[in-house]
Amino acid sequence: MSETITTYEDLLNMLDSLLREPTGFWNGFYEDRSKGVPFFENFPDENLVSYFDGGLIGPGKVLELGCGPGRNAIYLAQKGCSVDAVDLSKEALEWGKEQAGDKNVQVNFIQRNIFDLVDIAKGQYDFVYDSGCFHHIAPHRRMNYLEMVKKALRPKGLYSITCFVEGGILGGADISDWEVYRQRSLNGGLGFTEEKLRMIFKEFEVVEIRKMRKMEQSDETFGVQGLWTALFMK
Repeated sequence: MSETITTYEDLLNMLDSLLREPTGFWNGFYEDRSKGVPFFENFPDENLVSYFDGGLIGPGKVLELGCGPGRNAIYLAQKGCSVDAVDLSKEALEWGKEQAGDKNVQVNFIQRNIFDLVDIAKGQYDFVYDSGCFHHIAPHRRMNYLEMVKKALRPKGLYSITCFVEGGILGGADISDWEVYRQRSLNGGLGFTEEKLRMIFKEFEVVEIRKMRKMEQSDETFGVQGLWTALFMK
């Protein structure tokens, strides 16, 4: 990276360099599949299931951002969707491919940083899903993130996230955007309030914002306390 900032991209790269490089961390995180992480179970998010059960979403072209081992991507494929699932972790995607094979479904897994998805065609997707990626996005990258989602979605397309509740039981760092750079850390993931989510996604129409429902393993859906779920329309 050049020490002289002459472009917006230089500025973004400089701010990126203040924070932890994510690829090594996430490869290490997914390396041990036996550790007791709740979302390591191959179950879809309860809110995602509710969207299909309630008729809000049907089969279509889907982009999942930060798909991890693919549990939601696999569910979407099972529901008849054509799925592009992106993650920067090679370990996570190898696991996802194995699980998709076990379920006999086709998912297009893509190993890439989501900010390198420069080949997305405008209006290419009916639905964009993000389960747990957004709260790991640094504040200076939010504008890029929002522009990418808006570009990817067709008119009236749907976008959904799950993310940390501010100060919730899962963490959800209660720090300002400025404090991220003072501390040079996202403190494990940023937390949000409903007001913050409405402000950040003000260019979208709110369909639903609520807390994730706690689910039992026997339900074969993922649901824990401490997360927001939100569904928006472009």
